[in-house]
Amino acid sequence: MKNSTHYPWILVALLWVVALLNYMDRQMLSTMKPAMEIDIVELQSATNFGYLMAIFLWIYGFMSPVSGIIADKFNRKWIIVGSLFVWSAVTFAMSYATTFNQLYILRALMGVSEALYIPAGLSLIADFHSSKTRSLAIGIHMTGLYMGQALGGFGATIAVNYTWQTTFHVFGMIGIVYSFFLVFLLKEKKGSEIETGTPDSIIIKEKSPVFKGLALLFTNISFWIILFYFTIPSLPGWATKNWLPTLFAENLGIPMSQAGPLSTITIAASSFLGVIIGGILSDRWVQTNLRGRIYTSAIGLGLTIPSLLLLGYGHSLVHVVGAGMCFGIGFGMFDANNMPILCQFVSPKYRATAYGIMNMTGVFAGAYITNLLGKSTDAGNLGKDFAMLAGIVLLALLVQIIFLRPKFNDFGASETPPKLRA
Repeated sequence: MKNSTHYPWILVALLWVVALLNYMDRQMLSTMKPAMEIDIVELQSATNFGYLMAIFLWIYGFMSPVSGIIADKFNRKWIIVGSLFVWSAVTFAMSYATTFNQLYILRALMGVSEALYIPAGLSLIADFHSSKTRSLAIGIHMTGLYMGQALGGFGATIAVNYTWQTTFHVFGMIGIVYSFFLVFLLKEKKGSEIETGTPDSIIIKEKSPVFKGLALLFTNISFWIILFYFTIPSLPGWATKNWLPTLFAENLGIPMSQAGPLSTITIAASSFLGVIIGGILSDRWVQTNLRGRIYTSAIGLGLTIPSLLLLGYGHSLVHVVGAGMCFGIGFGMFDANNMPILCQFVSPKYRATAYGIMNMTGVFAGAYITNLLGKSTDAGNLGKDFAMLAGIVLLALLVQIIFLRPKFNDFGASETPPKLRA
């Protein structure tokens, strides 16, 4: 199977499950607050709960550039396998937590382990796929994240019927088992960056020095622009991941056991549609216009702006769910094209590092908004603050459209770039 011409798509399928587990394990906590606060009373404070959610993001953010550098230097197969095993073990251990401090420490450890996955996984998929299929492949992989987010919404439902400890226990064990399964099925990409010995060796040689890579990235104006337009939409992106169940519960007046699945399924299903539409449209558009991926991403961001206003001020099922669906489609189109757009400006040698830095800034924005919305919830202003995010997304959209002008389909590729309209 590893030598099959279909392996690039088999890889997407294998990593789709990893992506699902990545988001499901982190998302479950956001919907199980009512069940957990019975046993851990500190969680009754939304501010404390915000701290618990935010510590994951701060650690995850600080680790992301390190994770990207590691992925550009070492065998990504073992990074992915090790990352999955550790965060699944942490999820399993959370079932035995009895105090807020124990949860806080475990949540921080989850941030370290989960940060290792995304740069390695996305850069591996990008290397296995050409510009003709890259956005679609990344998009399909992203649907795993959304599916994990949706299944994480059922954490509250499972906790009501069983216990929150059982939820952590079962899903942690699933990830541990799957990590052993991947040992036999994942492989590193063979190419210009020559691996030592066999494809399963740990170190990859002939990579550029770390500081050279960072210097090339930070002297690239286009990378700064990408960094900005990636970071700003991360504010509403993380806001929906961590606080949308609470917003649904408040605006619709329903219990969290219903609001959790309703909100996460709404976002996940629509995002699934968005990444497929965004992936197919981008891969076709970029063959005739080098800005095709940028235009596709911009269309997606444009859809999120009215969605945030309706999410904030809507109080009927039609308004709130409709806004959630529109946001999911738009954010999915944006999400599917971040790594492919990066590939138009950054060499394969530094893509994991670049995405790690992007992930860091996006996650720091997420940590900030998670803390802010925790205090906003306690003050009764959650909906208003959600709506205000629409303004800064508009700013990111304008920056993206005006300043990003790629010259290549695949920067640093050996083939001669086609003559396309820029």
